[in-house]
Amino acid sequence: QVQLVESGGGSVQSGGSLTLSCVASGSSIGRLCMAWFRQAPGKEREGVAAFASGVGTTYADSVKGRFTISQDNAKKVSLQLSSVKPEDTAMYYCAARQVGWGGICSGSGRRDDYTNWGQGTQVTVSS
Repeated sequence: QVQLVESGGGSVQSGGSLTLSCVASGSSIGRLCMAWFRQAPGKEREGVAAFASGVGTTYADSVKGRFTISQDNAKKVSLQLSSVKPEDTAMYYCAARQVGWGGICSGSGRRDDYTNWGQGTQVTVSS
Protein backbone atom coordinates (compact mmCIF):
# COMPACT_ATOMS: atom_id res chain seq x y z
CA GLN A 1 0.00 0.00 0.00
CA VAL A 2 1.26 3.46 -0.94
CA GLN A 3 0.32 6.67 0.83
CA LEU A 4 0.76 10.13 -0.67
CA VAL A 5 0.95 13.37 1.30
CA GLU A 6 1.00 16.80 -0.33
CA SER A 7 2.35 19.97 1.20
CA GLY A 8 3.39 23.47 0.22
CA GLY A 9 0.02 24.97 -0.59
CA GLY A 10 -0.95 28.44 0.48
CA SER A 11 -1.82 31.89 -0.76
CA VAL A 12 0.18 33.65 -3.43
CA GLN A 13 -0.30 36.77 -5.49
CA SER A 14 -0.89 36.66 -9.22
CA GLY A 15 2.40 36.35 -11.07
CA GLY A 16 4.13 34.75 -8.13
CA SER A 17 5.52 31.27 -7.59
CA LEU A 18 4.82 28.36 -5.32
CA THR A 19 6.22 24.85 -5.00
CA LEU A 20 4.13 21.87 -3.97
CA SER A 21 5.61 18.60 -2.73
CA CYS A 22 4.31 15.06 -2.65
CA VAL A 23 5.93 12.48 -0.41
CA ALA A 24 5.23 8.80 -0.93
CA SER A 25 5.42 6.20 1.79
CA GLY A 26 4.58 2.54 2.15
CA SER A 27 5.49 -0.35 -0.07
CA SER A 28 5.19 -0.79 -3.80
CA ILE A 29 5.67 -3.91 -5.88
CA GLY A 30 6.64 -1.85 -8.88
CA ARG A 31 7.39 1.69 -9.94
CA LEU A 32 5.00 4.58 -9.44
CA CYS A 33 3.89 6.81 -12.26
CA MET A 34 3.23 10.16 -10.64
CA ALA A 35 0.99 13.04 -11.63
CA TRP A 36 -0.60 16.20 -10.30
CA PHE A 37 -4.27 17.08 -10.56
CA ARG A 38 -6.32 20.03 -9.38
CA GLN A 39 -9.95 20.71 -8.64
CA ALA A 40 -11.56 24.11 -8.36
CA PRO A 41 -14.89 24.61 -6.58
CA GLY A 42 -17.76 23.47 -8.76
CA LYS A 43 -15.46 21.92 -11.35
CA GLU A 44 -14.22 18.43 -12.12
CA ARG A 45 -10.77 17.27 -11.14
CA GLU A 46 -8.37 17.82 -14.02
CA GLY A 47 -4.90 16.63 -14.85
CA VAL A 48 -2.18 19.25 -14.54
CA ALA A 49 1.15 17.51 -15.05
CA ALA A 50 2.48 13.97 -15.26
CA PHE A 51 5.57 11.95 -15.92
CA ALA A 52 5.71 10.17 -19.25
CA SER A 53 8.31 7.67 -20.37
CA GLY A 54 10.08 8.81 -23.49
CA VAL A 55 9.00 12.44 -23.53
CA GLY A 56 9.60 13.00 -19.83
CA THR A 57 6.65 15.13 -18.83
CA THR A 58 3.23 16.19 -20.03
CA TYR A 59 1.21 19.25 -19.11
CA ALA A 60 -2.28 20.58 -19.51
CA ASP A 61 -2.43 23.37 -22.05
CA SER A 62 -3.60 25.77 -19.37
CA VAL A 63 -0.37 25.41 -17.38
CA LYS A 64 2.17 24.60 -20.07
CA GLY A 65 5.21 26.82 -19.78
CA ARG A 66 4.30 27.92 -16.26
CA PHE A 67 4.28 24.71 -14.19
CA THR A 68 7.07 22.17 -13.84
CA ILE A 69 6.83 18.66 -12.43
CA SER A 70 10.00 17.08 -11.10
CA GLN A 71 11.12 14.06 -9.13
CA ASP A 72 13.34 15.15 -6.26
CA ASN A 73 14.12 11.62 -5.10
CA ALA A 74 12.60 8.16 -5.07
CA LYS A 75 9.90 9.21 -2.61
CA LYS A 76 9.29 12.87 -3.41
CA VAL A 77 7.73 14.62 -6.40
CA SER A 78 7.33 18.37 -6.72
CA LEU A 79 5.23 20.74 -8.77
CA GLN A 80 6.57 24.23 -9.26
CA LEU A 81 3.94 26.81 -10.09
CA SER A 82 5.24 29.98 -11.72
CA SER A 83 3.51 33.04 -13.15
CA VAL A 84 0.38 31.94 -11.35
CA LYS A 85 -3.03 33.27 -12.27
CA PRO A 86 -6.25 33.55 -10.25
CA GLU A 87 -7.68 30.70 -12.32
CA ASP A 88 -4.97 28.44 -10.89
CA THR A 89 -6.79 28.57 -7.56
CA ALA A 90 -7.75 25.00 -6.69
CA MET A 91 -7.12 22.05 -4.46
CA TYR A 92 -4.05 20.30 -5.85
CA TYR A 93 -3.74 16.53 -5.57
CA CYS A 94 -0.83 14.17 -6.01
CA ALA A 95 -1.70 10.93 -7.78
CA ALA A 96 0.11 7.70 -8.54
CA ARG A 97 -0.34 4.65 -10.70
CA GLN A 98 1.60 1.50 -9.92
CA VAL A 99 3.19 -0.32 -12.84
CA GLY A 100 5.60 -3.22 -13.04
CA TRP A 101 9.31 -2.65 -12.63
CA GLY A 102 10.59 -1.57 -16.01
CA GLY A 103 7.13 -0.47 -17.01
CA ILE A 104 6.43 2.84 -18.67
CA CYS A 105 4.46 5.87 -17.60
CA SER A 106 1.94 7.19 -20.09
CA GLY A 107 1.73 10.76 -18.83
CA SER A 108 -2.02 10.39 -18.57
CA GLY A 109 -4.14 13.26 -17.33
CA ARG A 110 -7.13 11.00 -16.80
CA ARG A 111 -8.32 10.63 -13.21
CA ASP A 112 -9.33 7.01 -13.71
CA ASP A 113 -5.80 6.06 -14.71
CA TYR A 114 -4.51 6.64 -11.18
CA THR A 115 -5.18 4.55 -8.10
CA ASN A 116 -3.44 6.35 -5.23
CA TRP A 117 -4.28 9.86 -4.12
CA GLY A 118 -3.12 12.35 -1.55
CA GLN A 119 -5.44 14.43 0.61
CA GLY A 120 -4.83 17.59 -1.39
CA THR A 121 -3.25 20.95 -0.65
CA GLN A 122 -5.00 24.24 -1.32
CA VAL A 123 -3.52 26.89 -3.58
CA THR A 124 -5.17 30.30 -3.63
CA VAL A 125 -4.03 32.96 -6.08
CA SER A 126 -5.09 36.55 -5.50
CA SER A 127 -5.29 39.09 -8.28
